[in-house]
Amino acid sequence: MTKRIDAKYKINRRLGVNLWGRPKSPLNNRDYKPGQHGQRRAGKLSDYGIQLHAKQKLKGYYGNINERQFRKVYQEAVRRRGDTGENLIGLLESRLDAVVYRMKLVPTVFASRQFVNHGHILVNGKRVNIPSYQVKVGDVIEVKDRSKELLIVLESIKSGERDIPDYIEVDAKGTKGTYLRVPTLSEVPYPVQMEPNLVVEFYSR
Repeated sequence: MTKRIDAKYKINRRLGVNLWGRPKSPLNNRDYKPGQHGQRRAGKLSDYGIQLHAKQKLKGYYGNINERQFRKVYQEAVRRRGDTGENLIGLLESRLDAVVYRMKLVPTVFASRQFVNHGHILVNGKRVNIPSYQVKVGDVIEVKDRSKELLIVLESIKSGERDIPDYIEVDAKGTKGTYLRVPTLSEVPYPVQMEPNLVVEFYSR
């Protein structure tokens, strides 16, 4: 188990939001930051602090992506035509680990990264074990036959904790789906408000 997976709920408490909307989050009972000074009244954030907070929320939500990877995604969003903030969300939602998470094949985005890494996922019939792999519109994502009966998959599919968004079509068994379109910010079912425009401002300083 990686330190990232071990510390996923510390991200919630550090940012002061239930980032994935999970009922198990300790923030539901302790809505203050961790550490001995966590209950002190927080000071007012500067513009830089607000932008940094927005970036940390977005990075944390997608499995606490490291800074090098996240900046690379941002640079690609800038390179593409259109609104950079919307492009950023589209690129993040097109990551294979994000699509697997949206399909409800696993309970968390951290589990999704591990699931892909271990070679349980096929894209258009071919095994892909790179979580950051960019899924294209029309791609078919499915669980490998030998992995379909794994307990984590069966329990996650039956879970009523999340709904599958409209931009992904999943078959009746829940183990195979098609990426229909790149979503806009308003279509992504974030449990908390995401502000990619502030992330753009952060990197544009």
